[in-house]
Amino acid sequence: MTQTNPAQNSSAVLDARSLGFAEDFVTPGDTLRDAREQAVSLGLETISNGAATALRFLTRLVGARAVVEVGTGTGVSGLAIFEGMGSEGIITSIDPEPERQAAARREFQAARIASNRFRLIAGIPLEVLPKLRDGAYDMVFVNGDKLEYGEYVGQALRLLRHGGVVVINNALWKNLVADPSNDDDETLIIREALSAVAETEEFTPLLLPLGDGLLAAIKA
Repeated sequence: MTQTNPAQNSSAVLDARSLGFAEDFVTPGDTLRDAREQAVSLGLETISNGAATALRFLTRLVGARAVVEVGTGTGVSGLAIFEGMGSEGIITSIDPEPERQAAARREFQAARIASNRFRLIAGIPLEVLPKLRDGAYDMVFVNGDKLEYGEYVGQALRLLRHGGVVVINNALWKNLVADPSNDDDETLIIREALSAVAETEEFTPLLLPLGDGLLAAIKA
């Protein structure tokens, strides 16, 4: 009988300990940690440390200078993007909740980010996004209403320059996307959005098991 060497088993699944190690591999700075604490105090969910690290990495990888963010939150994702940007990068962030943007503004100011580097728009994303210019952005970060993820993907394809990247948070949505028996509205729509990215010829996608799942796709 032939014995299999576990070290040669390329299909081995990472356990919770390894996934946690990856999440915490890069230590967050004080500003990111403070912003996350602010989110907790407001009862808001925020991206994980691993997701923030990936977002910063991708921002730097594509040399992003103009970014659209759908879902401002308390500024955690924005701070991660700023850390990956050059000194002249600008974020246009859209959120229907003004109090979240007020919290993000305070975090940006505390991090000494110049006010002309962020444009916070309190509005309905699907009303604001169509007003932004085609092909003018290096990155689109999606972290808004899960029921609108499909529309956000379509807008991202239009807004991104060639070589730009769309990043979608909650891509694994509380472990429900991978559960074929779950047919909740949010789960179904996120699955459809992921399929739309995977089936779009202009996109080259990558799904990362960080935080609640992070899908990144580069536009050809």
